[in-house]
Amino acid sequence: MSEKDLVVLGKFGAVYGINGWLKVNSYTDIPEGIFDYTPWQVKFQGNWQPMQIASWKRHSNSLIAKLSDINDRDLAQQYVNAEIAVAAAALPSLDDGEFYWKDLMGLSVINVAGYHLGQVTDLMETGSNDVLVVKANRTDAFGKGERLIPFLTDTVIKEVNMAQQQILVDWDPAF
Repeated sequence: MSEKDLVVLGKFGAVYGINGWLKVNSYTDIPEGIFDYTPWQVKFQGNWQPMQIASWKRHSNSLIAKLSDINDRDLAQQYVNAEIAVAAAALPSLDDGEFYWKDLMGLSVINVAGYHLGQVTDLMETGSNDVLVVKANRTDAFGKGERLIPFLTDTVIKEVNMAQQQILVDWDPAF
């Protein structure tokens, strides 16, 4: 499976205990939702490999998981900070006007006055709303090489046009 067919849903954190458990940092809306998708593809030593979950549970304010065939702390330590992905085809389809973050990556961002602000290179979750990280090819006339634009539909985000591969925003290029 190629990397473009995968969607990263989280990553492993620290080792927990001596029996091979790992903390799981989930990027899904409902953190436990990461366990609804199997098999996981785990990026280990630069390569994606399928892994099965033997067990998982909530511990304090965290999630921990035990992977099949990982039975000791030293072996689990090798997976700390490894990304967890699933096949994009495994994700549920969305309603009109909804997008997975992966769908927005690389789209051009144009403001309502026609100014090209750059391309989406990343997204961040701030708690109150998601934020587009938009990078220009070079520093523009406003001295900006990167902008953080809140993903607020109707107020800031005017249109996401997948056919044209662009996002229309109401955003001052000086910000």
